[in-house]
Amino acid sequence: MPHSAHHPVILCADDYGLSPGVGAAIRDLIERGRLTATSCMTVCPSWPAEATLLKPLADMADVGLHLTLTDQRPLGPMPALAPNGTLPPLGALMRKAFSGALKPAEITAEVDRQVAAFTEHFGAPPAYIDGHQHVHQLPVVRDAVAAALSRLPGAYVRLCREPRRAIVRRGVAVPKTLLISELGGGLAALARASGIPGNTSFRGVYDFSGKVPFGDLMARFLDEPGGRTLVMVHPGIPDEELRRADPLVDQRAVEYDYLKGPAFADLLAARGLRLGRFAEAGGNI
Repeated sequence: MPHSAHHPVILCADDYGLSPGVGAAIRDLIERGRLTATSCMTVCPSWPAEATLLKPLADMADVGLHLTLTDQRPLGPMPALAPNGTLPPLGALMRKAFSGALKPAEITAEVDRQVAAFTEHFGAPPAYIDGHQHVHQLPVVRDAVAAALSRLPGAYVRLCREPRRAIVRRGVAVPKTLLISELGGGLAALARASGIPGNTSFRGVYDFSGKVPFGDLMARFLDEPGGRTLVMVHPGIPDEELRRADPLVDQRAVEYDYLKGPAFADLLAARGLRLGRFAEAGGNI
């Protein structure tokens, strides 16, 4: 199938604010024109300083909130979800979400705190909301996210839905990608009903093992994009703060090196693609 000439694709780097090394890599890629969005973790100690460094690039990329409800410290008291002051791992959060154990008022308050911390330090509200480990799709959480977005005119939401056939054909981390996509059905319906804009295609899920060269994965993620296609990436420069905060370390450097290099530019040119922000990408929810 021929590719439309210069079709825009949103390339979004997750985890901005997680550590200085992650922030430095993401800012460099934005300046090089190799990223068009980044998602910010406002719960992290580095966030205020990293937000200041990101402000000068605000016109070059969409800057959104990476809602965080796992592993880190929340911005306020959450006696039900984080009784010891630390958010639970993803598995525990999912069990609570699907068993009805999440307290809607507690989740809503933390979502609002993370939005407020974004706006306070970045100097503008988030252009969109998504979730660290896709937590924004979970029951109760998705309602709080939709409510927050309803108070942010023009903001969009990252939708992780993707046709099953496309996921299977792409052949990258198929079970994991199918699960994330299926979990996104409720949020997609909520966004549609609420008139919240979102991307129409979502790519970028893989196992972070490094067994398959990242360039080969990106070639598959960029196969036949249409509408508003969003590809998620996790570039970074490993540092001690990152090693303390997150298990994903060395593969971030692999992604960073590829995304700033000539092979990525060649892939985009060969596919007739360009990187664009959400407003430039076509399609409707």
